[in-house]
Amino acid sequence: MGHVLNLHVLVLLLVRPQTPCVTGHVQVVGPAQPVVAAVGQDIVLPCHLEPAANASEMTVEWTRPDLEPRFVYVWRDGVELESKKHPVYEGRTSVFTEELRRGNISLKLSRVRISDEGRYRCFIPDVGDSSVQLIPGAVSSPFIVRIERSSSGHVVLQCDSTGWYPEPEVFWLDGEGNLLSAGPTETVRGPDDLYTVSSRVTVEKRRSNSFTCRVQQNSTNQTRETHIHVPEDFFEVQSSSSSTTVGLSVSLAVCILVILILGFFVWRLKKISKSQLTIFICQCQATQVSCGKVM
Repeated sequence: MGHVLNLHVLVLLLVRPQTPCVTGHVQVVGPAQPVVAAVGQDIVLPCHLEPAANASEMTVEWTRPDLEPRFVYVWRDGVELESKKHPVYEGRTSVFTEELRRGNISLKLSRVRISDEGRYRCFIPDVGDSSVQLIPGAVSSPFIVRIERSSSGHVVLQCDSTGWYPEPEVFWLDGEGNLLSAGPTETVRGPDDLYTVSSRVTVEKRRSNSFTCRVQQNSTNQTRETHIHVPEDFFEVQSSSSSTTVGLSVSLAVCILVILILGFFVWRLKKISKSQLTIFICQCQATQVSCGKVM
């Protein structure tokens, strides 16, 4: 009877499904750091079983807790369950079916969008789960779009960059790498959720007259920059001299105009006075003639 019982236990152990056998030892493992993905590109959200175990017959769920329905991808009974997937992920999520046997349950996400940002949960029932943070990123090269001279001999530089995500920061540096003090950065978020930044800085003449506009995004560890060399004559106080010259020219023109107007009035008054004097003399002469006739 004892031999029969032992044989029965052995048979049960041999036919017992794999999943219950490994649940006590296997755990779901994901990355410790966020995953950064370029917008429009494909990305893999890593997740695996440790130690490696066959996951092809297990239920694998990828979810985003902030969505409803929350399912991003579901693998069950050896097939994908499309009906459970959130509409925004239709045709964009998959697993590596051949790798499931080796415990690789990573999710491939195609054509990453900014709206894909969030925390994803990799879950196998009765085994465990792990979370992956996805940060979509978009970068763009900056451009120096304006150079202005100021009246004090300084130069104002403006740098713009369009098409960033998440929101970046803008820094100005001189030729020696020293950080320059700039005004507040103007930031606009467009309908596509991408950011446009604009920054202005006032610089003075330096040894190299070279300046750098640097745009960087810390969470995606992305940096783009552009350089400019400002000619030395831009720092000469030409704008002030020109303004003074223009001011003097305008003042001189006004003075000449006033003098001409005054001269015209003086000439007019003289002409009127001369005419009146002639009339007066004629009247006097006429009076004398009349007096002579009376006498």
